[in-house]
Amino acid sequence: MGGIPDALSTIRELPAILGDRESLADILDSIRRMAIGFAIALAFSVPLGLFMGRSRTVAAMVNPLLMITYPVPKAALMPIIMLWFGVGDASKLLVIVLGVSLPVIYHAYQGARAVEEKMLWSARAMGMSGPARLARIVLPASLPEILVGCRTGIVLALITMITSEMIARQTGAGNILFNALDMAQYETVYAMILVISALGIVLDMLFEYVRGLLTGWAEPRHDLLAPSL
Repeated sequence: MGGIPDALSTIRELPAILGDRESLADILDSIRRMAIGFAIALAFSVPLGLFMGRSRTVAAMVNPLLMITYPVPKAALMPIIMLWFGVGDASKLLVIVLGVSLPVIYHAYQGARAVEEKMLWSARAMGMSGPARLARIVLPASLPEILVGCRTGIVLALITMITSEMIARQTGAGNILFNALDMAQYETVYAMILVISALGIVLDMLFEYVRGLLTGWAEPRHDLLAPSL
């Protein structure tokens, strides 16, 4: 199988990949890792970003660390992470978490900073505690901005997942892709690229649907505007 395959050969390879139990299990394993890594990243990135947006002290402490880690390609950290955590799921999940966290932190931070102060002053005047203001005012008001970061995070989760699986080769879609490339099975390589692309498109569509449910109130309702005469 030498050379670049044509489109028909690539499409013919798709049923072979999706019909193979081992390959399908690898793809599902990748989705599992991606989902777990994304959830872990959200669990600490959203609160951290909100705290940074509402506290100059927290922002001053965390910003230097983010400035150091942001420019570093997360795949470049994989060999070091593998030395610490091995080639199992832990190292792959950590790379995914690092990739997802930074955009989510940034957008949560920007969303928290944009909250109108008069809303917080009113809540404080009514005796609402700091944690309650964060949960009941800052978080809902920041949600549209946070979801912008989450959408970027999904893309980065997919990229870091595939990259980590290609480096720490055990299971996953990245492992299938690298093995096929190693054995010059270019039909499989291009077919896997199509599978990964389709996965990214489906995830983005699902996310946009969920985002519409969560923040439909923030969308402009042009249908309610009367035409100007």
